[in-house]
Amino acid sequence: MYLSAWTWATFVAIALATGGCSFRGLALDTIGDMLSEGGTAFADDDDIELIGEALPFSLKLTDSLLQESPDHRGLLRSAAQGYVLYSYAYVQVPAEQAALEDLDQARHLRSRARKLYFRAFDYAIRGLEIDHPGLGAAIKTDPAKALAEIGNDDTENVPFLYWAASALGLAISVSKDDPAMLARLAEVKEMLQRALAIDDSYDKGGLHEFAVILAGSSPRLFDPGAIDYHYERALELSEGKRASLYLAYAMAVPLRAQDRAAFQDLMEKALAVEPDAVEGERLRNTIAHSRARWLLSRMDELFLS
Repeated sequence: MYLSAWTWATFVAIALATGGCSFRGLALDTIGDMLSEGGTAFADDDDIELIGEALPFSLKLTDSLLQESPDHRGLLRSAAQGYVLYSYAYVQVPAEQAALEDLDQARHLRSRARKLYFRAFDYAIRGLEIDHPGLGAAIKTDPAKALAEIGNDDTENVPFLYWAASALGLAISVSKDDPAMLARLAEVKEMLQRALAIDDSYDKGGLHEFAVILAGSSPRLFDPGAIDYHYERALELSEGKRASLYLAYAMAVPLRAQDRAAFQDLMEKALAVEPDAVEGERLRNTIAHSRARWLLSRMDELFLS
């Protein structure tokens, strides 16, 4: 059932103002459950501008609810996912486009994207620390040892591992003026590997797609052939219906090899994916289509020959 922004705001105001800790907590948790389960309304929309205008309200509402109910798993997951999505689609991508014409604006947007990614990262780590207190600090010291505490049957924490790795990895990618951030790539790799070990099919190949991106940007972290393995596995799990996968592989392999024909072929495959081919993928596919068209328009700048 669709609830307007006014209705949500009214519910939250009532919950925050209602006396009685048990009733108030129950009301907040109920609202939190409804809000965290309503993500498909965004995922199934193909109006990028509309979602971009609506997401900030939803994210700030989630922030407010988490102040009152800090251990709500659904809200923590939604916050981590939402901030990554918003930062990538509406801050980082515009930063890449601005870099060709306005370096100051690009730097400003990259700085903002980094802050938003770290906000997402903090929420994901908080989700992991519900079952594993102190995990965030331990990951910085010895990521492999710290993450070994998460068992192979702990599927509930796979989303938090995924969004923590994604948020930190993307924060590193926009921190071009901070070489110290590169040292944290080990954390990203270990979180990704732990998630893959628990459930490599999560998000219809989303983990493998992220591995393609990570291996392409930091080949020294992976064995030779890792990119192709993860690409093929993601292709299998997504049944070829995720446009962003073709973009990820194109940026990781053909672009680095300056293979213009292969790059263009992958862009065309991405654009051939129907936005609503899979439930819950319309927005992600629409964003990927927009990026593919922009990349195609910049082919002469991306390829030297």
